Amino acid sequence: MSAVAAVSGPLWTPRRSPWFLLTALVPFVAVGPVMAIPRHDLSAAQAVALTLAALAIGGLQLRHSLAVARGRRPRQATAGGVWTLLALLALVYPPMLWVSWDWSVMQWFAVASAAMVLRGRLAVAAAAAPIVGTTVTAAWLVATSPGTGVGLVLVVAGYQFSLLTMGGAALYGSARLVGVLDELSTARTELAELAVERERLRVARDLHDLLGQSLSAVSLKGDLALRLLPTDAAAARAEIEGLTGVARDTLRDVRAVARDEHGVSLPSEVEAAAALLAAAGIATRVDVDLPDLSGLTPPAAEVLAWAVREGATNVLRHSEATAWSLTGWRRAGRVTLEMVNDGAAPEEGAGDGIGRSGLAGLRSRAAAVAGSVSAGFVADGRFRLAVEIPDGAR
Repeated sequence: MSAVAAVSGPLWTPRRSPWFLLTALVPFVAVGPVMAIPRHDLSAAQAVALTLAALAIGGLQLRHSLAVARGRRPRQATAGGVWTLLALLALVYPPMLWVSWDWSVMQWFAVASAAMVLRGRLAVAAAAAPIVGTTVTAAWLVATSPGTGVGLVLVVAGYQFSLLTMGGAALYGSARLVGVLDELSTARTELAELAVERERLRVARDLHDLLGQSLSAVSLKGDLALRLLPTDAAAARAEIEGLTGVARDTLRDVRAVARDEHGVSLPSEVEAAAALLAAAGIATRVDVDLPDLSGLTPPAAEVLAWAVREGATNVLRHSEATAWSLTGWRRAGRVTLEMVNDGAAPEEGAGDGIGRSGLAGLRSRAAAVAGSVSAGFVADGRFRLAVEIPDGAR
């Protein structure tokens, strides 16, 4: 793996959770034996037993922490979870008979595991019991010793309370932190997959919208050139040259789609649509007040431009139209663009026409700027496509 790939990869993956928790547990597990063994006259067997007890406590705590990190806390409050908690308590408290207060710090495992395994008020009571019991006992022992003042009692009580509270909170918090990091890692993966799917849909939509009209133009010019070739070779040559020009433009547009750099202009799309339909022998009427619409925001103008392209393409591909009209107006803070043609195929008018991929893509573009698309048959067997968007769409 290259250095660049290593740096750009995710800093956290769920596979690292056990190792993180194991590393976090090591210093907590080591405190008890490190404090107790050097300060007491223990035999080798006792020292080994104390070390093994600490390791076993760490193993049980790791089991509880992993369960919480994986979101299984509700299932931990079962017979199995309770038995592992009881086993942990059995390893925490008996060694205190040998080494007394030097082992009391291991109670932070009892605090954390009780909070992880149990639920509700029982969890609160079980987690608070070691903290309160140890704090009160330490304060009472110091207070009953000769020559001690209130200040020392408060210091000892505060020390014991803080030690167990912070230790238990750190153990519990590390498990919850790992759980949150795992959730974030999962969410990041899902967002990446969603972004890939969204980009795939964008490319598919843009290619459909771009190639639909371009390929229709290529087909139209090719047919026209074939018809002209026997009678007017010069005109046929001009149509073929126009065909190659359309092909070059289409190639450039496809490359721009791949880079998400393709843009459309409303005036140029209106002009191109009128010219293309006129070349197909369709009478066109355009009544779009472009100077009045020139103040549209770029997103709004782009949606309308795509609408003109899609409308003209559908006329060529799905109808035997002899007339097509394009009308645009501004009214009450809304901009409407309407296209009407005759000769629509019966299947084109089924329902509202939105189910077709091109119109579905147009609807998604309009929805992105709080607009709407309507399509369907109107009187006299004509087909109407209308797009309405807010005046200041962003």
